[in-house]
Amino acid sequence: MLSKSEPDEIRSLLADASNLRGGHAARALFPETTQEVADALAEAASEGTPVTVSGAGTGVVGGRVPFGGVVLATDKLNRIQEIVREDAGGWAIVEAGVVLADFQRAVEARGLFYPPDPTERSCYLGATVATNSSGARTFKYGPTRNYIRRLRLVLATGDVLDLRRGEIFADARRCLRIPMPRGRCIELELPSYSMPQTRKHAAGYYVAPGMDLLDLFIGSEGTLGVITEVEVTLLPKPDGVLSGVVFFTDEEYLLAFVREARERSLQNRAERRAGGIDARALEYFDAESLRCLREKYTLVPQQAMSAIFFEQETTLENEDRLFAEWLTLLEQHKALVEDSWFATEEKDRAEMREFRHRLPVLVNEWLARHNQRKISTDMAVPDQAFAGMLRLYKETLEANRLQYVIFGHIGDNHVHVNIMPRDDREATTAREIYLRFVRRTVELGGTISAEHGVGKIKGDYLRELYGEGPLREMAALKRVFDPACILGRGNIFAEEYL
Repeated sequence: MLSKSEPDEIRSLLADASNLRGGHAARALFPETTQEVADALAEAASEGTPVTVSGAGTGVVGGRVPFGGVVLATDKLNRIQEIVREDAGGWAIVEAGVVLADFQRAVEARGLFYPPDPTERSCYLGATVATNSSGARTFKYGPTRNYIRRLRLVLATGDVLDLRRGEIFADARRCLRIPMPRGRCIELELPSYSMPQTRKHAAGYYVAPGMDLLDLFIGSEGTLGVITEVEVTLLPKPDGVLSGVVFFTDEEYLLAFVREARERSLQNRAERRAGGIDARALEYFDAESLRCLREKYTLVPQQAMSAIFFEQETTLENEDRLFAEWLTLLEQHKALVEDSWFATEEKDRAEMREFRHRLPVLVNEWLARHNQRKISTDMAVPDQAFAGMLRLYKETLEANRLQYVIFGHIGDNHVHVNIMPRDDREATTAREIYLRFVRRTVELGGTISAEHGVGKIKGDYLRELYGEGPLREMAALKRVFDPACILGRGNIFAEEYL
């Protein structure tokens, strides 16, 4: 197994997209097999050496930033082992270090489709499972969890588990009994908290009555085990996709449009009614986002105060009818239809996706000019609370004269508020306001992280969500799988809980 310890050789593994500073480690290990991972973890556990699992570094909560110990990089676990097409979709077996975009291209070349679509598709597949990644298409397809059939993972003790969905469930007393290699057994009691009833949630360990053991490891952020191999469900590749970037002069018109588009989409799915409005993505841009984008996209209408990016899957038979149905809905809600953009061809749709993804790049460029770091929310609330929460975001930031843009997954009541401080004083104010947003979100029954996870940055916010008792229950659960507490120290909860 390759090991590197020279500072220049491992520097790139000591940071991620969070820009959390101060990462350091004694060395980095690059296993190529599950057994090499098991050997490395068994040795680390016997010595009490902390281990931080490293993916591609696209995470924004500091999860892969190590503070001592060793880094276990999954880069060389990078083989697509099998892709199988069946009558109604298919499945694939993939190692943890395969790049998501590469996997999706390989799948689509076989006429199949893997729905999870985090914004940064250069991430590793194992990391998308460890964080239960989601994205724009989550509105229709749900997060990564929905597509995991089997995991091969290694516990901190060096034990290898091969877990298939549908084999081990929690009993009525919230207990799980897990057969282990060499005939022994692990028994544990799940934490007692209930998760927020939001469409998306990625904060702390997954807990639900009668839950499948597999779901405990999905979204556990590298704290319970190291994923080495994933088996996923694949869907048939859609025949076509209608995309649109639609502008509105009044936010109330936009919110009413989103409510109806969401309700019709959910109803058509529930009734299995094919051929009607069924958005797979509903993405939001506020007035400040559009102002920022006009620097690069002069065709953004000057009178537009907000916008929606939407996608709907189509067939040759229903494409024209669906386009007409969307136009009717947009006209009913006073969208600027004549000034909006629509596409069905892949080249044009790619340009729309570029428009959607360009905004974070522009924000980062702005912050670099001001030598500041972005302060970005990742909260989601129940349906009935969203409009009031959006209003609170804007009124609070404007009252404090802070620069901001708001964009994201409005179909799931989950938008990212990017606060852009111009100096250190504004940065301090922004962090104080962030905490106020967290507390209001919790009051409304929402989640402090809908998709990015907790990592090392949001532990205090997780305490706001659940309180001290549940965090200690999570820590007790971790110790069952990781008695020496070597894995992912500082992720999800502070070391004081261990």
